[in-house]
Amino acid sequence: MPLGHIMKLDLEKIALEYIVPCLHEVGFCYLDNFLGEVVGDCVLERVKQLHCTGALRDGQLAGPRSGVSKRHLRGDQITWIGGNEEGCEAISFLLSLIDRLVLYCGSRLGKYYVKERSKLHGGVLRIFPEGKSFIADVEPIFDRLLFFWSDRRNPHEVQPSYATRYAMTVWYFDAEERAEAKKKFRNLTRNTESALTED
Repeated sequence: MPLGHIMKLDLEKIALEYIVPCLHEVGFCYLDNFLGEVVGDCVLERVKQLHCTGALRDGQLAGPRSGVSKRHLRGDQITWIGGNEEGCEAISFLLSLIDRLVLYCGSRLGKYYVKERSKLHGGVLRIFPEGKSFIADVEPIFDRLLFFWSDRRNPHEVQPSYATRYAMTVWYFDAEERAEAKKKFRNLTRNTESALTED
């Protein structure tokens, strides 16, 4: 049975006994062979199709970065997927498993209240955990699920890739921090628009 591997996973146990402690102790954790070969292959094939059909676009930098070569800083290609798009059933299944893991982690992540998530991305991850004396290089191994704090606690970068690599990235946001970021963005946009209309 192709889903037998996943159906045997105790997601609550994985979240509470592995993910939460790892996030508290070192700021990241990963799970290899999370989906299993059959389901993992379904996700990979769909992402390859998205790539071949030109659905992936160059990744963008957040905020105003005039005069900075974006390709130099960010060489990945992305597309945004919610999981309910036609042909994305395997991706939807993966997202539902990740959602469940995050919900099990729930209030055990400190002061953070995870309210929403985003969508699909691409490539090798180097993490510089704040206050730690080591660097974590997380290899892009097929069917690896990685959790880490994607903020000041873990400055990180994607290392150059010399072969085609696919990765799915899902961001979950703390509700309060997300609301503050949206407010700052709206204010920045208003200020920029005001400056343009004054000229």
